[in-house]
Amino acid sequence: MDHFSTLILLLRDRTTFLEEVRQGKKIESKILSLLVVSSLFFAIYGAIIGSSSGWQQLLVSMVKLPALYLLTLLICLPTLYFFDILFGSKADFKQYAVLSLTTVSVISVLLFSFAPVTLFFLVSIRSYHFFLLLNVAIFGLTGFIGVRLFYAGIRSVMDFTEDTPQIRNRLLLFWLTLYGLVGSQLGWTLRPFFGSPDQPFQLFREVEGNFYSQVIRSIAALLFGN
Repeated sequence: MDHFSTLILLLRDRTTFLEEVRQGKKIESKILSLLVVSSLFFAIYGAIIGSSSGWQQLLVSMVKLPALYLLTLLICLPTLYFFDILFGSKADFKQYAVLSLTTVSVISVLLFSFAPVTLFFLVSIRSYHFFLLLNVAIFGLTGFIGVRLFYAGIRSVMDFTEDTPQIRNRLLLFWLTLYGLVGSQLGWTLRPFFGSPDQPFQLFREVEGNFYSQVIRSIAALLFGN
C-alpha cells in the first residue's frame, strides 16, 4: 500500500479526497495511511527539536510528538462524534476519524516543511527561550491552518447548508476550541520535548503550572533576560 499517495491526494485534490470520504470509499486504508505518514513526519520533527538537548531527548521526542497529536485526537474525537449525531449527523465514526486525521496529517506535513528553518535556528542561535518561542509560533501556525482545513472539510462532507441547525456549527466551533485546549495542556503534561540547558535529561517532568504561564515566562526571559 502506498501510504504517501493518500497524503498527496489530500494535499493536491482535497475535493476528490473529501468526496471519497463522503461516499465512504476506502475509509480504512485512508485512516491507516494518514496514521503512518503523519506519525513519520511528527517523529522527524520531534527528533529535530529534541536534538537541541542530546541524543536521549532526540529519541524520546521522536515518540512523544506523534503521541501528543494522536492522543489529543483520541481524547477529543468521541465528544465530536456523539454530540454531532445527537443533533442530526448521519456520518459514521470512521468518517469522523479520517476527517480528524486529515487535520493532524496536514499539521505534520507543515511541521516537516518547517524542518530546515528550525534546523537553521537550532545551529545558529544558542538561546533556549528563543528556540522554545520559535516552535510555539510554528506549532501555533501549523495548528491553525490544520484546524481551518478541518472546519471547511467537515462542513463539506457533512453537507452543512443554511438549513443545518445552528447548534451543529456552534458545536463544531466549540470542539475546535476544546481540541486546542486539550492539545496544549497535554503537550505541557508530556513535556519536555526540547529539554532544558540547566536540567539533566528527564523522561517526564512533574506536572505543575500550565502551558500558557511557561510561554509568558519565556517571553519575559527573552525580552528582559533571566
